[in-house]
Amino acid sequence: MPAERVSMRKVREVLRLRHACGASERTIAQSVGISRTTVGEYLRRTAVIGITWPLPAQMDDAELERRLFTPAGFDTALVRAAPNWNHVHAELRRRGVTLVLLWEEYRAEHPDGYGYSRFCGLYIGWRRGVSATMRQTHVAGERLFVDYAGDTVPVFDGATGEERPAHVFVAVLGASNYTYAEARWSEGLADWIGAHVNALTFLGGVPKLLVCDNLRSGVTATCRYEPGINRTYQEMAAHYCTAVLPARVRHPRDKAKVETAVLIVERFILARLRNRRFLSLGELNEAIHAVQGDMNARLMRKLGASRREFFDSIDRPALMPLPAEPYAYAEWKRCRVAPDYHVELHGHFYSVPSRLIRELVEARITDTTIEVFHAGQRVAAHPRSALRRRHTTTPEHMPSAHRRYASWTPARILAFAAEVGPGTTALVETIMSAKPHPEQGFRACLGILQLAKTYGGARLEAACQRGVSIGARSYGSIASILRNGLDRAFQEDPAPDTAPVLHENIHGRGYYH
Repeated sequence: MPAERVSMRKVREVLRLRHACGASERTIAQSVGISRTTVGEYLRRTAVIGITWPLPAQMDDAELERRLFTPAGFDTALVRAAPNWNHVHAELRRRGVTLVLLWEEYRAEHPDGYGYSRFCGLYIGWRRGVSATMRQTHVAGERLFVDYAGDTVPVFDGATGEERPAHVFVAVLGASNYTYAEARWSEGLADWIGAHVNALTFLGGVPKLLVCDNLRSGVTATCRYEPGINRTYQEMAAHYCTAVLPARVRHPRDKAKVETAVLIVERFILARLRNRRFLSLGELNEAIHAVQGDMNARLMRKLGASRREFFDSIDRPALMPLPAEPYAYAEWKRCRVAPDYHVELHGHFYSVPSRLIRELVEARITDTTIEVFHAGQRVAAHPRSALRRRHTTTPEHMPSAHRRYASWTPARILAFAAEVGPGTTALVETIMSAKPHPEQGFRACLGILQLAKTYGGARLEAACQRGVSIGARSYGSIASILRNGLDRAFQEDPAPDTAPVLHENIHGRGYYH
């Protein structure tokens, strides 16, 4: 690789030290900071072409360089066609386009144009004059860079005047610099996912990669080699058939595009809105999107086109299509199944199969449904309930004993008691009515009805009649009556009425009226 040519300022200093001061080549080399051989070469060239000190006033650095380093026989009148570097830079963002291909197309149009090496050198020199954010070559439709702006925007409550800060989400495509901005109430997971969905809808397509910072909402574990991606964020990316690529920790150049886009949004959008007073988040977003349209349509001076033009010609054709339905936000939560085979989610209890008691499960929470997964398999699904401290239980999740007990209701218990007899029905009604809640008497009633299997329905009916007459209201009392045979008196038919006894000392009840 040829050595880099020194500046003409140093060449002038070499000539001054030699001709005005009479210094030796060694002294000049030490003073100027170049090699002795280079000093000798510059002095030889000036002697050959007749340049002495002081230099003519009209000889600038460009003229001095041309006279010193133009090879013999070089035709200065020959002017080669200069490539359109803006076009070359834009074409390099397309998939599969290389400098070799662009040079071949250039030479096909200009047969006497620059050679390949000179073409590449001129392009590199031109690219140095472009802003730092454009130095990387980004493939069309490949990467969407996302981040939050550092500045917030105050939003005021119209009734109370309370101020609440709104955070500004920024997304920018790598190839075209096409930018999207949106205000959200927070940087939490729900707002992070919602902003992504809106950004992809705005673009009308999906890039192949989402490049984000190590924000807690997107990355759960920062690691250079295997970063942990939030489950919801990963699910959203899978829904859109894209992938998440977090930037390395403390490597802002990995996402230099969005760093610059954030700065542009703060200067071009937020600065223009600084004197406006917003009363709602929707009003703020309307203002942001209005200014954002002007920003994307604004001509980028060094590239000769706007972000929208680059997007329409480069990024839009390369984006993957959007899915039929946008992603519905779903939150994932890990929880352990309680001994009552329920899991608590947002203050409500949802059942899972009883075999999973004390097992660790994952719950997927949406606005309308609750899904519970164990070892990757869905084991339960419930409609989401807003009632706090209540239970949603599926009968199939209950143990068999609990299922049988849960199927009983006051009406069903009374129906079974009526099959035994009116005395049993009366006793069951008395037991349930004596409790604050009828369910508290279920266990005693069911135990009494089970006695029919041991003693028969007739004896149970008689025992219940005796229990009603003596005020017994427990399973133990009825079981004791049957065990001791005290129910038999109520099973015997009562004696028929006999004729009244007539006697002069017996007056009868009519005597007293």
